[in-house]
Amino acid sequence: MENSAAGPLSGLLVADFSRVLAGPYATMLLADMGADVVKVEGPQGDETRTWMPPVRGDVSTYYLGVNRGKRSIALDLREEADAAVALELATRADVVIENFKPGGLTKYGLDYDTVKNTNPGTVYASISGFGSGDGRHVPGYDLMVQAISGLMSLTGDPDGPPYRAGISVFDVMAGNHAVIGILAALRHRDTTGEGQHVEVNLLSSALTGLVNHSSAYAAGGVVPYRMGNAHPSVFPYEPLPTADNDLIVAAANDGQFRRLCEVLDLPDVPDDPRFARNADRTKNREELRPILVERLGTKTAVDWFEALTKVGVPCGPINTIDGGFAMAERFGLDPIVEVGEGERAVPTTRHPIRFSATPAAYRLPPPELDEHGAELRAWLTTPEGEDG
Repeated sequence: MENSAAGPLSGLLVADFSRVLAGPYATMLLADMGADVVKVEGPQGDETRTWMPPVRGDVSTYYLGVNRGKRSIALDLREEADAAVALELATRADVVIENFKPGGLTKYGLDYDTVKNTNPGTVYASISGFGSGDGRHVPGYDLMVQAISGLMSLTGDPDGPPYRAGISVFDVMAGNHAVIGILAALRHRDTTGEGQHVEVNLLSSALTGLVNHSSAYAAGGVVPYRMGNAHPSVFPYEPLPTADNDLIVAAANDGQFRRLCEVLDLPDVPDDPRFARNADRTKNREELRPILVERLGTKTAVDWFEALTKVGVPCGPINTIDGGFAMAERFGLDPIVEVGEGERAVPTTRHPIRFSATPAAYRLPPPELDEHGAELRAWLTTPEGEDG
């Protein structure tokens, strides 16, 4: 069964045994880039199908958001015949991706060691919460990892409780890391013919994703704590009030700060020794903030956004999601694309990467459960070389 897409991953077959977010997000990105992704679901389907509201029609928008471009086959891996179909799919696939608990596919004969015996070139990607070592038995959900990693201790008001991020940030990050690992392993296979096992876990993704905070601890022995919307090392780099709404101001270097002060008509401030360098501004932020706020209060957030961006000062209004999409439209980013036709057409967020020669394609709407089961079973039960 040939994949007719012309994307950069055209011709790759991906057997997707993942569910919920990290794995499906990764395989959606691969599908956008031309891979033929077969989504293997249990008889009840991916649980995000039932995560509602919100819905579009009677389908969860959560499920719709991470499953375009795939074909679905429902298999009960506890049944010998269905497990055989699944193994045949894994045997033919270039990439296998799964997010069962580590070792969870062994009883079905779908673990890496078994699959590589029949498909030594497979790139087999596993996503877990806490790795395949001592943390292999701990269930891995993003909220748990936000707590355990320390992210929640960094999020929220200094005098208030810790907060989770507004999205499952480490599921998304781990999905991206899985894609990076898969592509790197495919490059290795192109050179050597050798497949390999790629392992990604949410906690490791979290710790690398905490970047400067992780470095503060690992390299400096400093345990950072939440500062609300303030930045520990840069000022101004936070929301500041204007005549109507708050405006994010991110003047992260001396040149940007000088231009900020010029627009705010504060010509003497950049040469004040208390504020001349970033380290000075960060140290004396409580003295500098009211000076900036007084001037910002004379115009609206949008007025300041227009004036400051003209001179290259990073800033932006705090939007709701609809405002974010509107801003992307304004900048010509075309953030929404439609996948599918007629009643199956679904508006969805554009793939984030632009390719000049092999653009992303949106070929299939998110599949109904087992929508392609009959054709896939017929293909997988026909010996290779006899399927046309």
